[in-house]
Amino acid sequence: MLVIRPVRPADLPSLERLAGSATPRLTNLPAHRDRLEERIARSQRAFASDIDAPGDEHYIFVLEDLERGEVAGTATIRAQAGAREAYYTYRQETLIHASQQLDVRREVPTLALSHEVSDATLLCALSLDPRYKGTSAESLLRRARLMFISQYPERFADLLAMAFPGYLDGQGESPFWNSVGRHFFVRDYQEINYFAGVRSKSFVAEVMPQFPLYLALLTPQARAAIGREHPDHETAMNEMLAEGFLRSRHVDIFDAGPVIKGERERLASFRRAAWHPVRIRPAHALPDAEPAMIANQRLADFRCVVARYALSPTGQLMLSPEHAELLGVEEGRAVLAAPLALPGADADEPGYDEGEL
Repeated sequence: MLVIRPVRPADLPSLERLAGSATPRLTNLPAHRDRLEERIARSQRAFASDIDAPGDEHYIFVLEDLERGEVAGTATIRAQAGAREAYYTYRQETLIHASQQLDVRREVPTLALSHEVSDATLLCALSLDPRYKGTSAESLLRRARLMFISQYPERFADLLAMAFPGYLDGQGESPFWNSVGRHFFVRDYQEINYFAGVRSKSFVAEVMPQFPLYLALLTPQARAAIGREHPDHETAMNEMLAEGFLRSRHVDIFDAGPVIKGERERLASFRRAAWHPVRIRPAHALPDAEPAMIANQRLADFRCVVARYALSPTGQLMLSPEHAELLGVEEGRAVLAAPLALPGADADEPGYDEGEL
């Protein structure tokens, strides 16, 4: 029995373990006990506060396996990516260099430092125990956050964003960092990634070059890494593209990993979600149905599980007593349901945001 719920102080050791086992290591989930403890406290304040506009709130969720009695995953929502300090990315652009005298016109791709993503709500800091990868637990952890956002839209921006870890070579090195950032920080990728997680990325604006970077001056390996997700995150990328996110022109400033964006009202989990009153029936009496994400209506006691999307002729969602207890709902109480399966994304179509073209 798996359930998504808000993080608790007692989950700190589990978060430390998940942070240490993340592949690759995540900037926004540092394996640092004090920082994780601070983030748990911040999350609890966010869930307990009355909020009518997105700000510097972090909502941390965990995936709990009740049968094993352990936390198997974690994921976070940052209500506003740049609420405290600008959220920097590189934006892929094109400059035209032309000379009538020489009859030359060249379109030159560049990267320009940007903080346009700062106003978006950021889905981040996801780490899952490897034993659960490839199961419905992975989709539940990734997308239960959308079920929460859909219930409390005033707390979040209309635009959602996700930054995926970038490509690393066989030695765990970032070709992009070695070609760009290393020249300014004189530190290797893993060191700077940890430093940014424990402190912040504000130092980027102070040290990184303010002028556009010409891609032709980077190494071939660095150019090939731009906008390419880490191989371990390809499945996650495909799922979120199927959800309705689009590739943007933005990439991470450290490893050039892709940043995807999506208007929340265009995402599948928002469009296909529906409210249903609950009808409790024994598990053996429930009809066969496709799995769905089912969420309750509680803020600080938010719960989301995977259960059958079995409806009665009158539109009631039929739940087993076990699932009803997990969600903390009684018969007649309404729950939000959205199909777990997503329409397939076209792998041959990059799907760039229309506003980015």
